[in-house]
Amino acid sequence: MNIALIGSGGREHSLCKKLKDSSKINNIFCIPGNAGTSSLATNLNINFLDFKLLLKTLKFYKIKLVIVGPEEPLVKGIVDFLELNKIKVFGPNKFASKLEGSKAFMKLICKKYNIPTAKFKICKNKKELKKLINEFNLPIVVKADGLAAGKGVTICKSKNEVFKISEQIFQGKFKSSKKVLLEEFLKGEEASYFLVVDKNAFVSFGTAQDHKKVYAGEKGPNTGGMGAYSPAPIIDNELEKKIIKRIVKPTLKALKEKKEYYRGFLYVGLMIKNKDPYLIEYNVRMGDPECQVILPRLKTDLLKVINFSLKNKLKKLKLRWEKNKCMTIVLCSKGYPGKYNKDKIINLTKFKDKKNLFIVHAGTKIKNGDLVSNGGRVLNIVSKGKSLRQIREKIIKLIRKINWKFGFFRRDIGWRIIRGK
Repeated sequence: MNIALIGSGGREHSLCKKLKDSSKINNIFCIPGNAGTSSLATNLNINFLDFKLLLKTLKFYKIKLVIVGPEEPLVKGIVDFLELNKIKVFGPNKFASKLEGSKAFMKLICKKYNIPTAKFKICKNKKELKKLINEFNLPIVVKADGLAAGKGVTICKSKNEVFKISEQIFQGKFKSSKKVLLEEFLKGEEASYFLVVDKNAFVSFGTAQDHKKVYAGEKGPNTGGMGAYSPAPIIDNELEKKIIKRIVKPTLKALKEKKEYYRGFLYVGLMIKNKDPYLIEYNVRMGDPECQVILPRLKTDLLKVINFSLKNKLKKLKLRWEKNKCMTIVLCSKGYPGKYNKDKIINLTKFKDKKNLFIVHAGTKIKNGDLVSNGGRVLNIVSKGKSLRQIREKIIKLIRKINWKFGFFRRDIGWRIIRGK
């Protein structure tokens, strides 16, 4: 079988590596892929948001299954379009993707179905903002309603900052939406819970904790993620039961009552406070960099998992996992998440992947025969083992050997766990 994987980041390289292990796949095509996927699959450099061109390409290469990595094509309806044209595709449809595509949509579901979440108000303009801001104590969380590539959330310590950040959103800083969400600030510990879902059932697909802030000590602006580890120790069996009962099941029920359904990966972003879970956000795909620490621990064939979901047979599936822990640290371009330079040469010729220490490509490409940077988050250095402290030491040692002078990374990934040992 020929399959296509949509996307070009670390998540997609990680998915590609795992899918390569399946004996039932003949060829993998990555659209557009990156330098890492080019050694495992055929990269096709086309715009995946041009659905008609994409369809033509899929037919030409006789692709039987499409797996969608990033959120933007899902929110724009790639699944609906491909299904209409008789192409099998793994991911949620346009309606279900509103769980990520509109924070207002997600919050209104929470309100109707009593899903625990932070208190919120939706503002369409400055006049509404002035009226509603007084209902919150400082700090206030300001969120862009639509997609913002992980950069649409700001914790504001003053009302002036709330007005400043909100005005940028009203003016269209994020093209996806001009609405603003005001949220109460929840103090606790963040964690992520993953699922694979079909029309009738779901299976748990691992837990992780990531680090959104750009600098050590959780300082600086938000990013797409500077590193992660799996599993998340804070999510024990008792907490998992609460997450499923209070958050996951009511959400899927809400979609069913709207005559809709969910299929695909579902990422539940949580705040844990006093051993109770609160929903921060949904992502309608695997997280990045969380995918890079969950998939290496999966022993079950990933294609089998996807096929069970497509056939609505997840009730019959039992997943197998390694007992090892896994961590990734992201090597970023200097300047990220602000302005940064691309096309900086990276020399990895001396490094060969090992079973428990390997490199996942994110923002990379091949240019004139050289491996060069092509994004803010460039490489994910991944390692597995029994001790997170030892894993982190291995990763940092490898990053220092790579010695990429145009990059930087956080040295404190996993501090919550490692500090306590």
